[in-house]
Formats: sequence, C-alpha cells, structure tokens
Amino acid sequence: MDAATLIRTARRRAGLSQRDLAARAGTSHPTLCAYEAGRKVPRADTLARILRAAGFAVDVELRPRADASLDARRAKGEELVAVLELAAAFPARHAPDITFPRFDRAA
Repeated sequence: MDAATLIRTARRRAGLSQRDLAARAGTSHPTLCAYEAGRKVPRADTLARILRAAGFAVDVELRPRADASLDARRAKGEELVAVLELAAAFPARHAPDITFPRFDRAA
C-alpha cells in the first residue's frame, strides 16, 4: 500500500476532514491534499506523524523480496529473454494490402 492510500484510509476511518487531519498533524491542508493525491510523497517520519494524528500506529515489517535470490533473478531474466524472442518472431509491419478474398456485395 502506498503513502497516499494509507493517509486517505486512516483519515476516513478516523472520521476526519483533510483540514482537521492537517491541523492535528501540524502540516498544511494543501500539503496533506498533495500527499493524499499522490502528487507528493511524505518522508517516513512525516507519514508516521500524520498517521499518529489520525489515531493509528505504524508498523514496519521486513521480508525478503520474491526476487532476492540470484536464482530468482536469473529465472526472471530467462523469462524476459524468452518473451523478447517470441516478440521478435512476429512481423513488425503489416502488409499494406489485404490478401483475403473479397466478396461481392449482395444486390
């Protein structure tokens, strides 16, 4: 979940307006609006402060990425190569003329 969604969800669950949450968090209303819209991304400490102001705590969990191992990255690379080879097998340009039989219009 991204910061914009976290802030919006926390604010709505707390029953606060953007102006109320901005005042509680010690930030401006336009800045909070920009965070919620995803136009700006708050620093981690700013995000925690805003979520605390809405009455929520922030928990961070570290877990390994799915492609953290060398074997997983190699498998992804091989898959990409296979997809690119398949794409190269298709013609890049289409013939300008239709080669299918034409049918006369019914009178």
